[in-house]
Amino acid sequence: MTVKTRQVAFITGGARGIGFEIAAKLAQAGFDIALNDYQDSATLQASVARLEGWGVNAVAIPGDVADISLHDRMLARAENALGPLTTFVNNAGVSVTSRGDLLDVTPESYDRCQAVNARATFFLCQAFARRLLARTCQPELHYSLIVVSSSNASAASINRGEYCVSKAGAAMVAKLFAARLAQAGVQVFDIQPGLIVTEMTQPSLAMYQQRVDEGLTLLPELGTPAQIGTIVTTLASGGMPYLTGQVISADGGMLVPRF
Repeated sequence: MTVKTRQVAFITGGARGIGFEIAAKLAQAGFDIALNDYQDSATLQASVARLEGWGVNAVAIPGDVADISLHDRMLARAENALGPLTTFVNNAGVSVTSRGDLLDVTPESYDRCQAVNARATFFLCQAFARRLLARTCQPELHYSLIVVSSSNASAASINRGEYCVSKAGAAMVAKLFAARLAQAGVQVFDIQPGLIVTEMTQPSLAMYQQRVDEGLTLLPELGTPAQIGTIVTTLASGGMPYLTGQVISADGGMLVPRF
């Protein structure tokens, strides 16, 4: 790909875990990468350096996605460094302050989940869409908007209800922007990971593994961030044509109804 025809992806929450593996798989496919994380850090800079090792251009774009006033500036910085964005991956997310009874959920924990998982997702999609529609898209490139929500967008977990509500909101954001951007040829997908081995899920991994061993998932294993990265890269590369607005349940068959 020439400089003018390169795929350029912006990934939020990309310094580690699922976000970094998405960035890594995209970089290996030839995408230039704008990598966002909550704040600048040695981890973020090291992640950018690793991406550059695959021969692509990469730039760190630190910033709290919950601060909507930063959104357009972050996208502008990315485009100034790499060129027009073709791909946006809403991956940043937070979990609950503490798991517990639904009757004990605090407004602070609820608002935190909403601010990052739902509100920021909506307005980042909006900022990306506005930029995309304001210019002429190049026919040789593929344009996509991907929301990484959660299986909890559909499945109720009453010990973290505020998280479920926020991820259900994120899932609806994907549907809305799929409808809005279809005429522009932009594919939009909602990836709903299930039980994935990450830093965020570390405290619950033993319980998750036990549930898997008991048959919770059809595939008898926990998922990995690299698997999510492969899924995103397939979608962002145009590997699933004539689709938009779909939910991709990356959960090992966990939510398949059985009786």
